[in-house]
Amino acid sequence: MDFEVFVTPGLGDNSYLVVAGDEALVVDPQRDAWRFERAARARGAVIKAVLETHAHNDYVSGAHELRAATGAEIVAPAKGRYEFPHRPVDEGDEVSLGDLRLVAMATPGHTFEHISWLAYEAGAPAAVFSGGSLLVGSAGRPDLLGDAYTDALARAQYATLARLAALPDTALVLPTHGAGSFCVAAMPTTRRTSTIAAERAENPLLTAVGYDDFHAELCGELMAYPAYYAHMAALNRAGVPVLGGVPRVPALSARALAERRDSGAWVIDARDRDAFAKAHIPGSVNIELNSGFGSYVGWMLPFDAPLALVLPEPHEESLTEAVTQLLRIGWTNMAGRLAGGIDAWDGEPRSYPTAGIDELCAAMERGDDLVVLDVRQDLEWGWGVIPGSTTIFVADLPHRLGTLPRDRPTWVICSNGHRAAIAASLLDRAGVPVRLVGAAGVAEWRRHCGRLT
Repeated sequence: MDFEVFVTPGLGDNSYLVVAGDEALVVDPQRDAWRFERAARARGAVIKAVLETHAHNDYVSGAHELRAATGAEIVAPAKGRYEFPHRPVDEGDEVSLGDLRLVAMATPGHTFEHISWLAYEAGAPAAVFSGGSLLVGSAGRPDLLGDAYTDALARAQYATLARLAALPDTALVLPTHGAGSFCVAAMPTTRRTSTIAAERAENPLLTAVGYDDFHAELCGELMAYPAYYAHMAALNRAGVPVLGGVPRVPALSARALAERRDSGAWVIDARDRDAFAKAHIPGSVNIELNSGFGSYVGWMLPFDAPLALVLPEPHEESLTEAVTQLLRIGWTNMAGRLAGGIDAWDGEPRSYPTAGIDELCAAMERGDDLVVLDVRQDLEWGWGVIPGSTTIFVADLPHRLGTLPRDRPTWVICSNGHRAAIAASLLDRAGVPVRLVGAAGVAEWRRHCGRLT
């Protein structure tokens, strides 16, 4: 089977281009689907079909982009309640691509409508596109539809994984979700693909003894997931407008950006944490332009709120990356971007100090009256915290800013500085004195300052 894996690091997801001669299909594409079309065209193939495994909770599907560009048929779960023209499929339905035969297999558990696709070669399953059912070292989490459905989906996932584990040893496991995805349950491995034999031997969800052990593994360490997830399935069921490429974002002068900010737009500064701390636009929020940029914008801000961007150099490349990540999660409300970057800002900038672990240790050794804010999440706090620290998950911080003192700085820390940088900018925006511990995290504090416990 000739296929190519496209990894989207910020989402932790895989999409697949499958090619047979001059025809191709795509499994679970993200909205920036022109990359799949380019890859197919480079292989001399035309995309004939888009196969969806489920109504995605973590990104907007690119199926409509591919249909508009190539005429591809959208093939999706019959129980998915999709509101646009598509071919509904369920257990046993087939799609052909050259000599390859793909057969739908009902695999509920991550969602109720979920299907996997068995790829048959020479009469036997050569691979399974498993979506959010069986993952590499894990499985799709069962709680994204709400607490009322978690138990039923967990039991469905147990039965689904047993069915998938019965496939031939050599069958490839080609999941959509993987390392870096908030859709996973137990922590997956960093490998993107696997085999049934490897999963049967190593996946803790397949080696669990009975349902109780399985449930403990599946649901015992579920992490928080981004707030924007609440909007994705509805967008995917309704279908979204075709973009045809990365949308244009207007360039703004400093004055125009200030006007957008003052009328309610969020100013998102995507530069690195140290540059932001040194000088930034008053009221802006620091979400660094790394692979998780889109996820944290969607987590921290009201969904589809108007955004004005301040970008790192090179500005044009940064703009393309930022907007691509945002369109993947359905963000459409782009108020503009500061032309020329932060150097074009002609108003009075704000700043706040940064600190290293050694400085935090020294301040604690002196007995300074410190406020230390740990903005990791609940599961991570169980791995150890700094004694006396305040624990507020970064996504909960906007609703708890009033609980922090204003008579002395709050030292903000997380695991590696990324979430602490977001939190520090939120505190600064609210007028709370802040000091960012941005170069290390709680684990480093415990290694180097453990004598203080």
